[in-house]
Amino acid sequence: MNITKLISMAVLICLSTTSFSSEWIVDNAQSELSFISIKKGNVAEIHQFTKLKGILDGQGNFTLSIDLASVDTRNAIRDERMKNFLFEVEQFTTATLTAHIAPSDLDAIAEGASQRLSIDSTLSLHGMDKKVPMDIVVTRLVGAKFSVVSAKPIILKVDDFSLVLGVEKLRELANLPSISHAVPVSFYLILNLKK
Repeated sequence: MNITKLISMAVLICLSTTSFSSEWIVDNAQSELSFISIKKGNVAEIHQFTKLKGILDGQGNFTLSIDLASVDTRNAIRDERMKNFLFEVEQFTTATLTAHIAPSDLDAIAEGASQRLSIDSTLSLHGMDKKVPMDIVVTRLVGAKFSVVSAKPIILKVDDFSLVLGVEKLRELANLPSISHAVPVSFYLILNLKK
């Protein structure tokens, strides 16, 4: 067996046995965090944040930082209104989600397989902290990466984060009869092994 084959085998072995106790970084370009606003009772619109930073450390501690100024509603005027009147980005630049995922649960997932997990997380938004239970599906992908996806939407209430006045301001500016105070949130995250 020549040296090239030996090196190739060594690389494949390392990739196939990579431990999830290593550090993993959220790939912003391949990840998405979206939320739905509902106005006029039954008109739903999908929005997203385009700048996410996250890390899962070797102890299973996960932190996701969401740049609130990166909100994208596909409407420039609405984007600015959300930044200024809802999120108040000059004072509250980011939202942060923290959670713990047991490394043993992740290590048990074979390449190409998925595992549904129930975890507790804390969302820090607009100066308020709220515990948020969630169900996620973790899939170990080929090439030292895995995906973390919300198994079902997470419903956030704006009054839990002192956002009621902001929502009402948006409603007034848009001359709407109503904007829902319950907001469904979903995410699809790709995490790569930290190099």
